[in-house]
Amino acid sequence: MTTDDFTEMGPYIARLSRFGERLRRSDAERPWVVDIAVVGLVFVLFCLPDLMDGGVTGDGDVPRALRSTLKQPTVAGMLALQAGLVLPLLWRRRKPWPAFVAVVTVFAVQWALGIALRADIAPLVSLYSLALHGRLRQLPQAGTAMLGAMVLVAVRVSVAVSVWVALFFLLSAATAALALGLALRIRRAQVAGLRERAARLEIERDQRGRLAVATERARVAREMHDIVGHNLSVMITLADAGAYATAVSPQRGKEALVLIGDTGRQALGELRRVLGLLRDATEERTREPELSPQPGLADVDALCAKVRTAGLEVVYRTAGVSEHLDDGVQLTVHRIVQEALTNTLKHAGAGTRVHLTIAMEDARLKVRVHDTGPVGQSRMPQKSNEEGHGLVGMRERVALYSGSLSAGPAPGGGWAVEATLDLTPRGGAS
Repeated sequence: MTTDDFTEMGPYIARLSRFGERLRRSDAERPWVVDIAVVGLVFVLFCLPDLMDGGVTGDGDVPRALRSTLKQPTVAGMLALQAGLVLPLLWRRRKPWPAFVAVVTVFAVQWALGIALRADIAPLVSLYSLALHGRLRQLPQAGTAMLGAMVLVAVRVSVAVSVWVALFFLLSAATAALALGLALRIRRAQVAGLRERAARLEIERDQRGRLAVATERARVAREMHDIVGHNLSVMITLADAGAYATAVSPQRGKEALVLIGDTGRQALGELRRVLGLLRDATEERTREPELSPQPGLADVDALCAKVRTAGLEVVYRTAGVSEHLDDGVQLTVHRIVQEALTNTLKHAGAGTRVHLTIAMEDARLKVRVHDTGPVGQSRMPQKSNEEGHGLVGMRERVALYSGSLSAGPAPGGGWAVEATLDLTPRGGAS
């Protein structure tokens, strides 16, 4: 067959597939309908002809020698044997083993009495159903019982056909029924496995999507905390200082107000950039994106200048730091410094001296922020089990580079934050 032939057959295959799917759904909802239909079909095709012809012996196509050895049953006896062969097929799917035993027993009794019926197709149907729906460990017993019944039939018809020829055809039919049942059983198991795998992959896809959303939300939350927490702390400190300086030096108060405005505008711009990631795609197509570079090492000087204006004395030193570091590394360093200086501003207040060091040692980048503590009072240490979002965010950022973070009271007084980032290439190259 050519490709065009398969293309033309496509609609018919699709219709057949839809019909099969509807049939499977109907069978799942009302399984007894199919069972009754099978029994009715067997009765119409194999039982009615016997009732009309008087059994196989009444068929003119049967050899005379065979008809002479077989008995002609009465109508009542024929109906009883047919019922024993056909009615157990109603349970061929729910209880395949009892149904098979009942059918084979009646079949053996029938041939022991020397009676042949067209309804003798029932043992093959029950064997097929046992292979498809029953337990596999029952098949050897079923095969043995079927072999004994077939030997009995072969002996009965030996007057007309050789025993071995009869056994060959009878066992071939039984083997075909058994093989068909096993083939359909294997096919159904494969389809069920594929459906289970598809369902599992769909669940895993949904889980990956939820994890990605959670990760993105956590990242946005860290950015929001860094932006809002730092800038608000600076603005509050500048507002307090401006209110105090207004009465002493109006010019200093004006400078504080200008710095508050600049800080607010910068915070608003960063908020717009972060929140722009959450906009709907349709909105993004109708508006031009507001883009700005992520803060890096070059912006640490401006960050220090801002907190100096707020009242901190920052001493900033670098050692061996390259300006060509990865953008993600620079953003991480900037956020760690920003969070550490913000915490110092909130907890230690103005007048605190801060030593900031960023140093590169081999493939490790070390950041240390050490303050001298509040002037004239002690700073309360923050318990490790009460870490705020800032420390948690710093730990998550450092963990991305297989680094370490420590934050706590410094030996010489004050508070120290130390972070180490491992910049070794992931591939193991030096």
